Amino acid sequence: MTFEEVVKKLDPTVYRNLKTAVELGKWPDGRALTEEQRAICMEAVLYYENANGVAEVDRVGYIDRGRKSEGETCSSPSDVAPIRILN
Repeated sequence: MTFEEVVKKLDPTVYRNLKTAVELGKWPDGRALTEEQRAICMEAVLYYENANGVAEVDRVGYIDRGRKSEGETCSSPSDVAPIRILN
């Protein structure tokens, strides 16, 4: 079985536990995740969400960029105040 096949068949509880482990950086028993474990868990979470039709707004890393009304434009650089750096 490939990694993708295993992830597609994950139980939703296991998915939520992996997601929480990535968020907190530790397993449910309190042990810290190694960088390798965190990377593998994150990959599994992303594959699971994609393979199991998790709504876009519920996916890890989703950023609500809002919607523009018809005819509305983005602000131009002249509409934005310059940043002053104080010493």
